[in-house]
Amino acid sequence: MRLDKLLANMGYGSRKEVKQLLKQKAVTIDGVEVKDPAMKVDPEKQNVSVFGERVEYVEFIYLMMNKPQGVISATEDKYDKTVIDLLDPLAQHFKPFPVGRLDKDTEGLLLITNDGNLAHNLLSPKKHVPKVYYALIDGVVTQSDIDAFAQGVELEDGYMTMPGHLVILKSAEQSEIELTIQEGKFHQVKRMFEAVDKKVTYLKRLSMGSLKLDKVLELGDYRELTEQELALLFN
Repeated sequence: MRLDKLLANMGYGSRKEVKQLLKQKAVTIDGVEVKDPAMKVDPEKQNVSVFGERVEYVEFIYLMMNKPQGVISATEDKYDKTVIDLLDPLAQHFKPFPVGRLDKDTEGLLLITNDGNLAHNLLSPKKHVPKVYYALIDGVVTQSDIDAFAQGVELEDGYMTMPGHLVILKSAEQSEIELTIQEGKFHQVKRMFEAVDKKVTYLKRLSMGSLKLDKVLELGDYRELTEQELALLFN
């Protein structure tokens, strides 16, 4: 990899700004000052430093966010704040994107990465990656709803969903439930409850595959995935 590309990719500025660092004798490779921006380097085998601080090369980032309401699952938008807007400039530098989407008024687990292969594996309909949601429902959820979801329900456009696993946490005029589905159709959870004449008033995603929302993450906060979480995702 070219030295200027490495430093630019790691957030040390544009390639023009990297050249200024080289002119300032701020960059060393294995302790030797370098000035050639086109120099080939292997950051895994060589010690590249800027102002004496080693450059830790990272190709991909994997972030868990507790998405708040009011922001959209997109990389950019003319009108609304996006989940990428909530990231610090260094994280934004890697040009990450949300894996899948949560509705603007939905909270909870959102994976943000720049690893396209992982995103494809998690979102591919053939993979049937389970997603668990917590919801408040306007209406009394009953055993008949559990049975209906277990068979799959027909949405208003005629689409028949895959079976979903519905658990009633509290059955009342304002019911509390957990629902596990293996698809990600547009507004799917809301539409599934509409199919049984009920309305979702609050929705939060708790997990996606092996990845579970960290309970200590406040709304709008995020953190890098742990090595254990990454290992489970790539299994």
